[in-house]
Amino acid sequence: MTERNYHDQINIDNTEKLRKLLESLPRFCRDFFRGIEPTTSSRTRIAYAYDLGVFFEFLKNTNPTLKNTEIPEIRLDILDQIRAIDIEEYLEYLSYYKSDSKERLNAENGKKRKLVSLRSFYSYYFKKEMIQTNPAALISVPKLHEKSIVRLDVDEVVKLLDEVEHAQNMTKTQQKFHEKTKIRDLALMTLLLGTGIRVSECVGLDINDIDFENNGIKIRRKGGYEVIVYFGDEVREALQEYLKERKKMIPCEGHTNALFLSIQMKRLNVRSVENLVKKYASTVTKLKKITPHKLRSTYGTSLYRETGDIYLVADVLGHKDVNTTKKHYAAIEDNRRRSAANVVKLRKD
Repeated sequence: MTERNYHDQINIDNTEKLRKLLESLPRFCRDFFRGIEPTTSSRTRIAYAYDLGVFFEFLKNTNPTLKNTEIPEIRLDILDQIRAIDIEEYLEYLSYYKSDSKERLNAENGKKRKLVSLRSFYSYYFKKEMIQTNPAALISVPKLHEKSIVRLDVDEVVKLLDEVEHAQNMTKTQQKFHEKTKIRDLALMTLLLGTGIRVSECVGLDINDIDFENNGIKIRRKGGYEVIVYFGDEVREALQEYLKERKKMIPCEGHTNALFLSIQMKRLNVRSVENLVKKYASTVTKLKKITPHKLRSTYGTSLYRETGDIYLVADVLGHKDVNTTKKHYAAIEDNRRRSAANVVKLRKD
């Protein structure tokens, strides 16, 4: 049997997960998920399903008419009974509630995502003329407070890679384990820092996605399209060193083509890389919470400082809208504009 690539397998897994989640949602929701399937990723649909589950749980707990109705039995006409003020109450409820005996909290980001999910949900049925009202469209999206972009400084990058290579600040037990993975870890960290690819793009790499003749890797971006991302000599050397070791490994069935393997000889997953980055970064900086996405920001910052080309940065990072890139690197852009103030001399001294 032909081995599926990482991204196709993720889509299959998410499809099965969505079908399971749909069993706990009102039956009419199936129309919505079929309708958005061509224009959304499987990951987005999973997120929508979770968010709608919270919404209908809220309705059941707060709407007296649904007290004796199981959530899968809730009918479509309930959507026309909800007013804008009810949705505002829902957003307030999201700040703190209990579900499955666990406490749940939502800050601005969480509330915004759940409102966006609900807006999409209502919009689908309203456009299909299956409901008469669209109260979700009347609610303003919560304003997010701007957060400073966390990234590693140049000296911190050096310290981080040195730690990956030598593990000088780790415990004896960690150092013993580190010996088994340091070549892989150095290749992985160098790749993330040297290309700015997403962690999902990194773990999805197969061996044959690397082209050393052109110093490029083929990755699949969010949205499913494939692009070639180019890397420098440092990344090339780290990858080549790891591939010498990788050739000696015997992967588990279904993981034969995976570039980065775990000690269990299976493809590394996103969570494993997140933990790996956290482990190394914690020995370098205590004040910054470093994640794979912060390594991506570090690369974007370095690229922008070196080139001053925001459109190049947006293209390399795979941002569909350059305004997203500008928002992330606005502080650097402002400094560049300030530096221009004294460049042009009107009169010679």
